Amino acid sequence: MDWTVGEVGKRNRKSIRWTARTLLAVLWLMATATCIIPAYAQQPDAPLPNGDTPAASAGDPPSPPTDANADTEAMFPHFKDSRFWLSGQANFIFQAHPGFHADYSGKNSLSPHYDKATSRVMTLYTGVRLNHSTEFLVDIEEAGGAALSTGLGLAGNTDLDIVRNPLLSKAPYLGRGMIHKVFALSKDKIENQRSFLSLFDELPRRRLEIRFGKFSLPDFLDVNSVGSDTHFQFDNWSVDNNGAFDYAADTRGYTVGVVADYEDRNWGFRFAEGLMPKVANGIDLVWRPWQVHAENFEYELRHGIVPKKSGVVRLLAYTNYANMGIYRDAVTQFIDHSSPEPETVPEITNHPWHITRKYGFGVNLEQNLTRNVTAFARWGWDNGKTESFAYTEIDSTFAEGVGVNGAKWHRKQDRAGIAFVSNGIKKDHQVYLADGGDGFLLGDGRLNYGRENIVESYYTAHFWRGIYIAPGLQYVVDPGYNRDRGPVVVPSLRAHVEF
Repeated sequence: MDWTVGEVGKRNRKSIRWTARTLLAVLWLMATATCIIPAYAQQPDAPLPNGDTPAASAGDPPSPPTDANADTEAMFPHFKDSRFWLSGQANFIFQAHPGFHADYSGKNSLSPHYDKATSRVMTLYTGVRLNHSTEFLVDIEEAGGAALSTGLGLAGNTDLDIVRNPLLSKAPYLGRGMIHKVFALSKDKIENQRSFLSLFDELPRRRLEIRFGKFSLPDFLDVNSVGSDTHFQFDNWSVDNNGAFDYAADTRGYTVGVVADYEDRNWGFRFAEGLMPKVANGIDLVWRPWQVHAENFEYELRHGIVPKKSGVVRLLAYTNYANMGIYRDAVTQFIDHSSPEPETVPEITNHPWHITRKYGFGVNLEQNLTRNVTAFARWGWDNGKTESFAYTEIDSTFAEGVGVNGAKWHRKQDRAGIAFVSNGIKKDHQVYLADGGDGFLLGDGRLNYGRENIVESYYTAHFWRGIYIAPGLQYVVDPGYNRDRGPVVVPSLRAHVEF
């Protein structure tokens, strides 16, 4: 549609007014959370060990304080018998954005017009401990709702809970289903915080844990106690996870494989093998692990960078083998007209079945600054020449932020945070998008490249029993790496219920 100068100016003024009202509304909600909700909360907050701080094996000196999310209140009491586990959660995230400047848009662009969407994820967690060293865990999940622009147009999408394929069935599905076996390598025991991922009250201090079945790799790799959870923390998927970690997963974020985790007094090492999808962001996995597979390695050192302050350092490496295209080859085919199918733009999927490799590295840091304040940072890099395939279209990323536990203002189950993340892609990927190519998330038809920079803040307020309300705000500069579009303001409101 063509617009006159007057119409464009009128739309821009409306967008500015909408953005100003939105910012004031979010600030008002945050003020309400800190000032009004305490007066109406009918259930006192359960005490937390040390606030929202780095997760580690409890009792391992030097011992980083445990993750406070494990002690959140629920609507109903959990089983007292430690053999069994039954719990659930429901997470609803409403987001919107006003109209924003865009010189042009493509098939995979974030819409420049006003948009709103609400996502939902509901999960039933179950488990049974078969003996002192073996347990069986099963989760049933339902995910649905909608995403802004159906999840397209942003590398660092503003909602990690969205379903990236709106055509998927809305019926409940098996999220996780795994056997967990613990091999004791020492006689002394340490206390373990029970959760849907582990039912044991205590574990050997030195041990080897094996998990086999269906799971999500971020359950065990690149975990960060103040920047990994959309239920209580940030919503952006390049803040909650390392954006350059193109981890093996189907559309819903799960794979089938095995995880081996060796834990010692103050360090651990993990290896995970998983299946890759048939196509980028596909729901079907390739059941030929000798041909299509992913290897993941992580070393964790539970030691602070700041003297006399607890912290965690995690080093990650991964490699994927799958039917992935090569950006440079796709552009060359387009320029030379050598593709078997006529093309008007480069097409990364226009190649015969072949197995290519993608690899990358990551660093994940947590550092306690005070009893209730934890800083975190992530750095990630991948080779960038191979098609972005499973998580998102990010080849390099750097994130930093702070998480604060509400005990600082006598609201022990509240938490707040602010983070900044900068995402980028490699030259071959840039050229592919600039020539009009589409990825599984990005494609504006053209590209004036700039790094996608995002700031996010949130406040999670404990309202009553297992009910938590969280206003938040994100500000995205150069969405989809395009300087000709944006910036975008995305306010949000999250409602979370623990059962």
